[in-house]
Amino acid sequence: MKDKMMKKNQNNSKKSFIFLSIVIFITLLILILIPEKSSLIMETSYDYFLQMAMVFPAILILMGLFSVWISKEFVMNHLGESSGLKGIVVSFILGALPTGPMFIAFPMAQALHKKGASYTNIVIFLSAWACIKIPQGLVELQFLGVKFMLARLGMTIIFITIMGIIINKLIGSESLKQNR
Repeated sequence: MKDKMMKKNQNNSKKSFIFLSIVIFITLLILILIPEKSSLIMETSYDYFLQMAMVFPAILILMGLFSVWISKEFVMNHLGESSGLKGIVVSFILGALPTGPMFIAFPMAQALHKKGASYTNIVIFLSAWACIKIPQGLVELQFLGVKFMLARLGMTIIFITIMGIIINKLIGSESLKQNR
């Protein structure tokens, strides 16, 4: 079992290194082919790096606390395959409450997946994080009115739920095939 985990970690490290190499190569290629945009590219990259550097330690701390404080059984009960409508509601609430960039949500989604959350609830959590924010709703209410805000919110909830269910069916059936 330990050897299997080590091999999986090595494969993930190789994939990460390959992906990083490709990103660096593409960046260098763009810098060479479009030199007039190089300062903008470097400035934007630096800004994103600073943003990540400031938030990343907090993410690591939160992920550590999550893995210790929240049990696998709790996640499976409230967000697992058998959680049903309760899992969908919890996923929407978990995704809509926090504010912050999307890259914070991905490690949280991975931790939820490792603890047994269904793909439906993970997709709903990520989509709610991206599309449903309380401050965003208040801005919509102020500038576009209650009718628009409720219509967008309703349609967003309906389509995110449908998308989550479809992705769960697609990925869930693929996972079953791979595990056999």
